[in-house]
Amino acid sequence: MDILASLTPIFKPGSVAVIGASTAPGKLGHDILANLKNGGFPGALYPINPKADEILGLKVYKSIGDTPAAPDLAVVVIPARIVAATLSQCAEKGVKAAIVITGGFAEAGPDGERLQDELAQVIRQTGIRVIGPNCQGVNMPHELMCASWPLITTRGRIAFASQSGTVGAAFLDMAAAEHLGVSGFVSLGNRVDVDEAEVLMYFNQDPHTQVIALYLEGVKRASYFLDALREAEKPVVILKAGRTLQGSRAAESHTKSMAGTDAIYEALFRKYRVHRADTLEELFDFAKALAYLPKPKGRKLMISTSSGGAAILAIDEAEKHGLLVPEPNPILKERLREMLPAHCAVGNPVDLTGDAISAPDLYKQVMDKTREEYDTQVVIFGDPIPGASNQVTPGASELVVYLGGADIEREERQKFYEAGIPVYPTPERGIAALAQFFRFEPRTMPVPGRPPVAVPEGLQLLPPPDAAAMIGKAGIPAAAAPLALEPEQAVELARGFGYPVAMKIASPQLAHKTDMGGVYLGLENDEEVRQAYQEIIEATRLYEHWVTVHGVSVSPMAKPGGLEVILGVITDPQYGPTLMFGLGGVNTEIYKDVAFCILPAEEAELEDLMTRIKGYRLLTGYRGQPPRDTKALLAAMKALAIFAGKHPELDQIELNPLILYEKGLFAVDVRIFARG
Repeated sequence: MDILASLTPIFKPGSVAVIGASTAPGKLGHDILANLKNGGFPGALYPINPKADEILGLKVYKSIGDTPAAPDLAVVVIPARIVAATLSQCAEKGVKAAIVITGGFAEAGPDGERLQDELAQVIRQTGIRVIGPNCQGVNMPHELMCASWPLITTRGRIAFASQSGTVGAAFLDMAAAEHLGVSGFVSLGNRVDVDEAEVLMYFNQDPHTQVIALYLEGVKRASYFLDALREAEKPVVILKAGRTLQGSRAAESHTKSMAGTDAIYEALFRKYRVHRADTLEELFDFAKALAYLPKPKGRKLMISTSSGGAAILAIDEAEKHGLLVPEPNPILKERLREMLPAHCAVGNPVDLTGDAISAPDLYKQVMDKTREEYDTQVVIFGDPIPGASNQVTPGASELVVYLGGADIEREERQKFYEAGIPVYPTPERGIAALAQFFRFEPRTMPVPGRPPVAVPEGLQLLPPPDAAAMIGKAGIPAAAAPLALEPEQAVELARGFGYPVAMKIASPQLAHKTDMGGVYLGLENDEEVRQAYQEIIEATRLYEHWVTVHGVSVSPMAKPGGLEVILGVITDPQYGPTLMFGLGGVNTEIYKDVAFCILPAEEAELEDLMTRIKGYRLLTGYRGQPPRDTKALLAAMKALAIFAGKHPELDQIELNPLILYEKGLFAVDVRIFARG
């Protein structure tokens, strides 16, 4: 039989028997029957209870064999010890599928494992399809079939399957609170038969489902699961528990399946374009965005807000995810200024201030005016703004964030939900959800033209010779960096140092020179120096509209065999200097393995600073490498801290790379920024 067809009696049954139906409200056997009846299930319902005649106005049958016709589905809520025998009776009657709510199977120890083995044997012998055991059931609102709890009848677009009943209930609670509902809910339980792969396949072809969300602790049949992911045409969002070693052990114990190595899951999720969530909130947020928001044409966001702080949070989150928040063009900005009250900040974001409370239509005016230039309108209602729900358009590329609105917010949220518009409670959650549309697309590269890394506005980069001399006087060995203004002068300097030498562009606008071809290392003779000089000057012509060239610095090459680290100071305008340490060279930008320490600092704090980077083991000797001179490093940290304290006019100091040897250290490149 086709797998999907075999699941139809579970998800679209024509009739349902509740085996273990109870007369007592509060018991699962009663509540599930009530949810089926009160949810409007259109087919026949057969309560099974040997001690009752009528429950909820429905005729009760002593056993499954007594029903007038074979039900498509049996919901089983009876003691674990008699479940296997009962399913055998169901199969004999002609029941095609069962949902076993009952617990006490493999999750309960050796005796439970034996009972689950008996259940699996019945399934193999009869071909009956089974969800569970130890599960919370199935709810299919579009089919009016709630064989679960609580009763949720709202028809949504997200199908959710969970290996945890409690996590499933929490997801349903969030969906119910926002009146989104689900297209289907499946609590998989112990997965003695039907598993996550089959459910994924089923909902991939379900016309009511737009997004499939899963909570997984482990995967039962890896090959089937990969097939399901490969064939999935709808967005799949997965919260995979057991990421840590201890968590994976707990997951394995809970589900009795191999939780797997997290790095492997990360790789396969990327391969099959699974939207991986790290928290239950993200699982819900990502699924909600993918199901209810249109895919934006691009990454450009326009933010309209009544709260400047909330907008800053949105911008931070957007940058983290590669979304763009560009300023409006000058003409558009002028039109916005003409349209808005004079005290409103015009840019991106547009800050409507508290005026939005009495004039909420300002939001719509801004959106209408900027819609052509931006791909998504991010609308942040950061106050009790009545009429907020009237400012947005269902189905438009608009992300709604509402926070800080108290009772008015709750009233407006309800109106948003009724219009089918998702609302996010914080800017971070909303932006992270929106970013899922671009999760598997390459990030846009910066437009060529300006230098890749320029000196920050308001700062002055000291000339290389001055910077090296200052650090040398502070007690840290540093490479001298005199400037050459023409090739032959560079040759003279190189001969003075002795080959090999390094040459670098010297410009007050360029803090980092490698990316624009401004650094040549290991030059061995006069001719190489002359050629390097010409090529460096030639490279700067690409940026001649933005940079001033003071010459080319010439420095001796550091001896080989050292470890590149970075040591620096950043001066905060409020808290003063902070010492930075980490892996250096290009590793600084790639790995960002750095740690910080507020100055002044005790020696113990500086020693701790070394240990806080991930690459600390490289300092102590790793895989046969020699240990580095951490005493010299500690002395350099102290010297730099003292130097920074004596020069409050300096904003940033950077020794990168600082070469750390078995004995001693040497600063190859020194950059010092003064406030200008």
